Amino acid sequence: MFEWSEQHKQIRGMIRRFVQTSIVPHRDALEFGEMPPYDILRKLLRSFGADEMALAQFQADIAREKSGAAPRDRKPRAEFSSGAADAAAMRVLPILEISRHSPGMITALGVSVGLTSTAIMKKGTLAQKEAFVPPLLTLEKVGAWAITEPGSGSDAFGAMRSTARRDGDFYVLNGNKTFITNGPYADTIVFICKLDDGRPLGEGEERKVVTFVLDGDTPGLVRSKPLRKMGLHASPTGELFLTDVRVPKDRLLGEDEDAPSREGAKDTFTNERTAVAAMALGIVERCVELCTEYAKTRVQFGRPIGEFQLIQLKLAKMAVARMNIQNLVFRQIELAGWGRSMDIAEASSCKLYCAQATMEVCLEAVQLFGGNGYMAEYQVEQLCRDAKVLQIYGGTDEIQISQIARTMMAG
Repeated sequence: MFEWSEQHKQIRGMIRRFVQTSIVPHRDALEFGEMPPYDILRKLLRSFGADEMALAQFQADIAREKSGAAPRDRKPRAEFSSGAADAAAMRVLPILEISRHSPGMITALGVSVGLTSTAIMKKGTLAQKEAFVPPLLTLEKVGAWAITEPGSGSDAFGAMRSTARRDGDFYVLNGNKTFITNGPYADTIVFICKLDDGRPLGEGEERKVVTFVLDGDTPGLVRSKPLRKMGLHASPTGELFLTDVRVPKDRLLGEDEDAPSREGAKDTFTNERTAVAAMALGIVERCVELCTEYAKTRVQFGRPIGEFQLIQLKLAKMAVARMNIQNLVFRQIELAGWGRSMDIAEASSCKLYCAQATMEVCLEAVQLFGGNGYMAEYQVEQLCRDAKVLQIYGGTDEIQISQIARTMMAG
């Protein structure tokens, strides 16, 4: 069974100190002002050398590809690799610590450094990888992954209306995207749409899905201002409007219309769903910490409220949820040690439980704090608002249930 090592605990302490000195003092500006998170996130990457490590790994992968060697894919191992598990644990630690105070910053970071760059690395040409990925890994450029549309939420492909039309050696793109993380500030956008094959919309649901890599300032592409949201205020979310955006063929990801864009998008969803567990653990740990301290110090009817059994029940349920979510995080780390990862059904199960458990913990935290829990100055209010999105993005709870059940029936 995996456990945090002393080294993990030391590094986690270092990250916690960074959060306390570089993020917590700016909480109000991030939450209620107009302060984008990117400068702080760049400082985070530089402070821990994460940018240089990511670039070094990128260069190694590119050198391997140029040599003609097989891609560095994760394959099951006959023996457990403590190094691989340790690397996975190190990736989790910043997510845990930052999510304790600003889950939105993790979303902004993950979409740029993770989803956007990974989409290009998996399906792009060598030239596309070298041109677009390095600035994303260091946050020199902000990335966005654009699939959701006003009329296509859970039915991402079936209801997709954005199109790409061939025009000689170019493509002309049209369509709208919404709920796009980093959209208002995106420098590099992975844009997913359908190939216009001449059929009227409504008859082309099965037409090819293609992906393009766009610059944020491409003529004809308009990025909206940040949308006002219930939570995740530290993660700018916006809309993209494309009107006759003309791009050359080298912006088609993989430069191949037959590249499996649907499968690539599904892989991205799987990665996004598994990442929810670490965010959930950070949020729940902070709720447990805040509620335990409040139960010890808040006095009602002449006694600390922690002495009342109903409050104890809330605390105990929170502790159980924290333990269960942590075990799912540990499972992901152990799988990495064996060269494996969760398949889409297990990823859906993981996300479904973590999202629901976190929301329940946050609601109980607000209830435990009473009137104070409803006030913005008490952090449980923010965590509760932020936690709700875990049940929505990356696929709603209902989509996770459907995915799990379909896999069960197919077996």
